Amino acid sequence: MTTTAMPRTQDLSEGALGMALLDIERHDLSTARRHLSQATARGVSTGSNASLFHGAPALEFVLARAHGAGDDVRTAVDRVVDARLAAAHRRQASGALPHLAEWDLIRGLTGLAALLLSRQPPAPRLPDVLTCLVALARPGHSDGRVLPGWWSAAGPDGKEMAGGHGNNGMAHGIAGPLAVLSLALREGVRVPGQEEAVATFVTWLDRHGSHYWSTATHLDVEQPPAPEPSRPSWCYGRPGIARAQQLAALALKDPARRRAAEDTVENILTDPLQLARITNSTLCHGWAGLLTLTRAVAADSTAPDRFTPIIQDLHQRLASGWEHLSKLGFMEGRAGAQLALHSPDPTGWSRALLLT
Repeated sequence: MTTTAMPRTQDLSEGALGMALLDIERHDLSTARRHLSQATARGVSTGSNASLFHGAPALEFVLARAHGAGDDVRTAVDRVVDARLAAAHRRQASGALPHLAEWDLIRGLTGLAALLLSRQPPAPRLPDVLTCLVALARPGHSDGRVLPGWWSAAGPDGKEMAGGHGNNGMAHGIAGPLAVLSLALREGVRVPGQEEAVATFVTWLDRHGSHYWSTATHLDVEQPPAPEPSRPSWCYGRPGIARAQQLAALALKDPARRRAAEDTVENILTDPLQLARITNSTLCHGWAGLLTLTRAVAADSTAPDRFTPIIQDLHQRLASGWEHLSKLGFMEGRAGAQLALHSPDPTGWSRALLLT
């Protein structure tokens, strides 16, 4: 028997906002209104914790799936964006290395860029956010050494880590900025240095993308060491990174890189040893995320039929396992798993994952 964990309200990942996404996808607007009322009953954050996955930006993303985000919500989000840009500019002026929360998808500017890009037409503040992400491609400096501009002085858990780290994943790493900058290019939104930043990030991931994150030791060797066996997923690992690389290849018109990214997804998701490391049905790190990702990869491939058996297999695995999830929400719960079972994503909810 499973126990049900009650969700947090205005959190897109686990709260009522994420559950409303499923209601909207199902055209169950009465239940969506109930979940939205629950999410906003105690107000909506526009503070330093506001992001694509929390508070006003998360609310706008959900409402926009039903074409219901009003000027008041967008104005609140614009204030959040302005505050986050000001903080990033202060950090850049100081010469300090950034914290992951400044720029990543879940908490930072990458997620806000994804939201602003989804507005029609794209929001006027979007170029400023993209410019901040492009700036990550410029080298940083710490303790007398040159580091990637997205290097974090702390570890992936936010705690002290000798030499810091460079995060590579889609959720918290440089694959996120790579994906959103590439998606923007595909939609004709450009800022100075954008193509060069995409090339910098994708070249880094060619070398380091088999690791969840890179350490200072990795920078000091001719070739990074072979990674330990790890779970392939959307949030961390090669599948999410490969989708970002495919998007970059499409933006830069690089067919060889596109084929390499698609080969990576196919090779991983037909390898029994890799599949055996996946233990749940969630969007974040389970079958739902891989199914949604593979559909996106196939849609942009010149040979989509090669992914048909993989999609069928992932769909079957998800369909047989999602009900065992104890959580209710979007990223790690039943709502997200059920969204992945729906196709072909008419509301655009998978934009929150930077897959489309």
